[in-house]
Amino acid sequence: MKKLISVIPLTLALVAPLSAHGPETLVEFKGGIGVQPVLNVVGPVNTDGTFPNVSRNIVRGVNPAGPWRIGALKAEIDTNGRIRVKGRGLLLAAGNRIGTNGDQRVFATLICEPTGPFVEHSSAFSGVALEPNGDFDIDDVLDSTPASCPSPVLLIRAASNGSWFAAGIQQVDEED
Repeated sequence: MKKLISVIPLTLALVAPLSAHGPETLVEFKGGIGVQPVLNVVGPVNTDGTFPNVSRNIVRGVNPAGPWRIGALKAEIDTNGRIRVKGRGLLLAAGNRIGTNGDQRVFATLICEPTGPFVEHSSAFSGVALEPNGDFDIDDVLDSTPASCPSPVLLIRAASNGSWFAAGIQQVDEED
């Protein structure tokens, strides 16, 4: 009996660190692409005078904002839905307010389906304020968590109207 009692604490000491690892990473992104609306499009025009959706740079059903640039982006989404995004230099890339943050608040959306219907998994829609230099940090939990993500797209979006400013570049290798 004494041997059994001494084995139990040893077993617990070995098992506890294994369970402390927490959730696994679902998907990671390193690098970002600012939205570039397609301009001077040649081709068919809709009856209302607009170009078809593909011309406007709609990504998985989400409309783009005007031209924006992003200096750096790194994001990690865990299997439990926790999302951490660090963005640097998200700034207007055109117009009279070029080089400013446009007084925007941003949130993140993960979309995993390559074709519709698309399911959006988002951080808090109230968003986080962009710093004057366009930097932001999101540390939140997605409103829903996909079981898998075969074709991940991460969009950084405007809290005001949901349009997208930047997209993450999926990290597919093991490098930092």
